[in-house]
Amino acid sequence: MNRFWQYALRWGIGQRIKRRQIRTQARLVDYSLVEMAALLRTGELTSQQITLAYLERIDRLNGPLETYNDNGGYNAFVRIDREQALAQSQDADAWINNPDDPRGIAPMLCGIPVGVKDSIGIVGLESKNGAPEFSTNFALRNATAVARLRAAGAVVLGHTICSRFSGSTVGDFGCNAWDVDKVPGGSSSGSAIAPIARLCVATLGEETGGSMIIPAAANGASAIKPSLGYVSTGGVMPLRIGWDVVGPMARSVQDAAHLLAAIQGPDPIGDPQTLYTPLPFPQMPTTPRPGETPLAGLTIGVPQTDWMSASDAPPGHTYDPDHGLAFERFKQQLQQLGARVLDFEGVNMADEANRLYYAGPVLWTIEHLDIRVTPAMATTYCQQYEANYWQAVEDFAAGRPDEDQETLLRYYGTAFTHPVIEQMPCSVRIEAEQRRRAQMALWQDALDEAGVDFMVVMPLGAHVGFRSGLGDPSGLQNQRRFYDLPNALGWPMVTFPIGHGITGITRPLPVNAAFWGPRFSDACLVQAALDYQHHYPEYHQQAPDDPQLRAPALLAQPYWPITRENSTDPLVREGSLRP
Repeated sequence: MNRFWQYALRWGIGQRIKRRQIRTQARLVDYSLVEMAALLRTGELTSQQITLAYLERIDRLNGPLETYNDNGGYNAFVRIDREQALAQSQDADAWINNPDDPRGIAPMLCGIPVGVKDSIGIVGLESKNGAPEFSTNFALRNATAVARLRAAGAVVLGHTICSRFSGSTVGDFGCNAWDVDKVPGGSSSGSAIAPIARLCVATLGEETGGSMIIPAAANGASAIKPSLGYVSTGGVMPLRIGWDVVGPMARSVQDAAHLLAAIQGPDPIGDPQTLYTPLPFPQMPTTPRPGETPLAGLTIGVPQTDWMSASDAPPGHTYDPDHGLAFERFKQQLQQLGARVLDFEGVNMADEANRLYYAGPVLWTIEHLDIRVTPAMATTYCQQYEANYWQAVEDFAAGRPDEDQETLLRYYGTAFTHPVIEQMPCSVRIEAEQRRRAQMALWQDALDEAGVDFMVVMPLGAHVGFRSGLGDPSGLQNQRRFYDLPNALGWPMVTFPIGHGITGITRPLPVNAAFWGPRFSDACLVQAALDYQHHYPEYHQQAPDDPQLRAPALLAQPYWPITRENSTDPLVREGSLRP
């Protein structure tokens, strides 16, 4: 038995990945994660070769690093640790080629170059969360998810850019992977751009309200927003604790699933929320099921009250023609794979009676300060107080120049939060937590009554517009109005491309759909997406043409103003905080 099959059998993929099935690519960077892993073990590739190939593309196409503005290129990576990346690749090659390594057989991710969102700690590097005001914020240790990637032998290239303070779903600084004049979506912009532009194999993103799903849809990436507690947020610069999640973004769901399998699991010290996952911990599928109807037995629902921003009509009536055609074809493809697909009402979140927690009623007021405490405010503020959130911001800001200090304290609302925490009765927090559970139950009941296992929606119903100042229309043209609802529920979501734009437009852009379902149904959603992409690989295997770098158009206002319509922050979205 040769070395490849020894590794294949150890991975449990012996009959699924065969060397002869790996099509030779003209560019090394076009191989998938699984294909690279196989070629690393046959000796046809080395991690150092792969890492150098991605670094060369970053040098050529990314544009200048450390630029929170237009930089003339993709601006997917904001900082790279070249020396460490090459050292990691050399160590990975040694591990792969040493069956007697004390760490055991090299894992699947060993030698694979990845990127990490600017809000996630990488030891020795600054994490700025899209804002130069966080300069000198060096990580003293790796975030839990990064540490787990490193333990698996992955090569961590550096940080991918995000919206300023991770605040906007539009995406401030990067370029769309398919058209550099269009918005990339946010806040995990660079994490969506980089795999599609072939600047790395896969990335880690982070989401509080749409921050992974929207940029993935804008760029045609495959992303898994896991259930709350499925992956540790230890070492992540939080936006709203209790809503924040870390997840993988890649070209295919299979590549993303391998990252998720490596980073998932309990982290009692770094993130106590991970202690709420079922035991034994759910195993993440990484391979499609055999047969022509792998989705047989599944009922997938299309919620008819999943309103889009363009209109109050049922969502399918608001999609642009190419998006509508792609979605109808997608539903037919799911049926051909054995699934039952049906329309059902869902829960109409435009009806105040259904907003028990999400954008819920005022639970308590501080009249003399004109403060109205909503359920989302009560749950997140209490958790952030317990995590020393505002004190950490204040301590860091104290060492910054006056202008940066003012910006940080104003953005994070430290003066606003102290009276809320100090005066809020315990009963308010208990009521808020009960309302969150009741909101989850309301949705679960809707699925159960319709006999639906999980749902399918369109994150975006139209192609994205131009970047600020580059054309009209700009921004996001038609997105899910309640794009942050899965975060409120703590439910998982998986998005992936199902087509590209109509023929005749200058640069056809991708069209994504998304599965979402009950908390800890992650494995079910991922398995269904794996099965779909196995039978319809043409959508996620397409690659954009390389752009020509241009002179940076440095903008006086390089970031999008945060509004209730584009904010990733639940408290801004519901009006608890003024944008």
